[in-house]
Amino acid sequence: MKKLIFILLACLSAPVLHAQDNTAVQWKVALQQIDSSHYVVHATATPLKGWYVYGANKVNEVEGVAFSWSNENVVADGKVESDVQPVLIKDKIFNTTVSAFEGTVIFSQQVKLNGKIPSFKLNVTGFAGNGAEFLPIDYSNIITLNENTPSNTGNQILLAGVDVAHPVADCGKTIERDKGLLGIFFLGVVGGLIALITPCVFPMIPVTVSFFTNKKEIKGTRNAILYGLFIFLIYISASVPFHLIGNIDPQIFNTISTSVVVNLIFFVVFIAFALSFFGVFELTLPSSIANKADSKAGLHVGGIFFMALTLAIVSFSCTGPILGSLLVSSISSDKGAWQLTAGMGGFGFALALPFALFALFPHWMNKLPKSGGWLSTVKKTLAFVELGLTLKFLSNADLVKHWGLLKRETFIGLWIVIASLLALYLLGVIKLGKHKENIGNARMMAGAFVLLFALYLTPGLTQTKYANLKLLSGFPPPLSYSIYGKDNVLNKGVEPDVINDYAAALAMSRQQHKPILIDFTGWACVNCRKMEEQVWTKPEVAALIKEKFILVSLYVDDRKTLPAEQQFVYEGKEVKTTGDLYALMESVNFKQATQPLYAIIGEDGKLMNWPVGYTPDATKYAAWLECGGK
Repeated sequence: MKKLIFILLACLSAPVLHAQDNTAVQWKVALQQIDSSHYVVHATATPLKGWYVYGANKVNEVEGVAFSWSNENVVADGKVESDVQPVLIKDKIFNTTVSAFEGTVIFSQQVKLNGKIPSFKLNVTGFAGNGAEFLPIDYSNIITLNENTPSNTGNQILLAGVDVAHPVADCGKTIERDKGLLGIFFLGVVGGLIALITPCVFPMIPVTVSFFTNKKEIKGTRNAILYGLFIFLIYISASVPFHLIGNIDPQIFNTISTSVVVNLIFFVVFIAFALSFFGVFELTLPSSIANKADSKAGLHVGGIFFMALTLAIVSFSCTGPILGSLLVSSISSDKGAWQLTAGMGGFGFALALPFALFALFPHWMNKLPKSGGWLSTVKKTLAFVELGLTLKFLSNADLVKHWGLLKRETFIGLWIVIASLLALYLLGVIKLGKHKENIGNARMMAGAFVLLFALYLTPGLTQTKYANLKLLSGFPPPLSYSIYGKDNVLNKGVEPDVINDYAAALAMSRQQHKPILIDFTGWACVNCRKMEEQVWTKPEVAALIKEKFILVSLYVDDRKTLPAEQQFVYEGKEVKTTGDLYALMESVNFKQATQPLYAIIGEDGKLMNWPVGYTPDATKYAAWLECGGK
């Protein structure tokens, strides 16, 4: 019980009092060198009057001050010690006597450095209180071992001569970069239209619309339109928190979308969604939430809002998987929050549209198909689709960590199996469920289409030139991530030897007197694969890249850990992996966090023209290369 109370206090206090950490307890950090690999870190804590820092207490299970390090090559060599002994005080929060430090105290810990480390981040955790407030301590500081380190490591980030506001040639700036938002909106519309024909939503259309149209005609129509507007706004509002998150760090969406943990969580969640669609169990939000929203529903404006909220909640088991599948796979690091807003808006618009239209034209209701077994067929079909989409999340984690679990051919092979099973289900060869299902012409046509899709995927298992499935670029792993090895890209239009080290590319540029074509890319970047497999393979583009440029692809989501001597902190940001290095290089020099991003650097290190992002038009991309390669 005491441990539970402690956890609750910490959880409730953290969001409210976190900002007080630097005012309730002041910290100063110093470093003492013992020898070439051993140091002592001193953290001096000075609590404000009336405040105290908790020591280790077994009675209430409050932990004492602890140190941790951002760099795995920094190893604790002993315990955290204090220069003064804690005193026993009567603590009103836990109503017991606790061990605490009331005045200035120096906490120290000896560490051992494995290798040459220019800098690392110290994290200090613990708890403070004043008898009325309980505050988790979360303090961090960058420790630099060599005063010359920042300028040296900065050379790995800063590209001398690059002035993103004044390129040598004024070309490339007119290439449109923001068409993606409209595409994401229409993608959301498609998802919303699919959600309309699911068992959770479709039966609610005539019931809800008839409820409004049974009232006075003008007022009923107004209320129905208002109901649809609220549905749209509810889905839009779900994206608002992500705008606040995005303002904290422009790389946040890249970090989220390429996080191994996040992708594995989504993999498990969408497996659960698929099983729910198959009917293994019913996946719904707690009924108490829906009941609370429904109890406030009525014909006044506030009541209509809660009716819309009730629809969004009770239809979650069908709309959640569709919306999540569409949006999570399409959000990139650049304008990620706006992409989320566009997708949610499109989904909410498509979901709300029939309620307003049928209220305006009630006689259309007679043309709607009756609910029946076809809804079950739709739901089970979506279950197969969900299984296919889950592989994308597992693939993202696999690519970023280079586990080799889902090579390109393995991924495509699993898609062929899933598509074949879906085709057999639609054609009535295999049965799902106890109820007899009618196999109509529409279902037969759908089964034939899915079977053709499985046949289209088959060449992807081979080493032939037909293995480049351009219609699916970005979903399967890249051609180079193959069971046949990296040379699987031969004769498929993609160069086999792409440099992934900027320093090596710079040396080759000076030796061969060619400008560098920087490709800021990502293992989990869909548009990057589309460019590589649909644009770079065009003869006019492939010839330009091969003859005029040194191509270097820098993966901003590569989680390969840098050697200890190459890890550093740049302007408060830790650089621990290859991806950290190149993501920071992109944002510092080119003021962008989008992938793909292409920039041309001349022999003298100057930016040759305006950088461009995703450019699916091969003619425009070739013209941009020509301009920057002069």
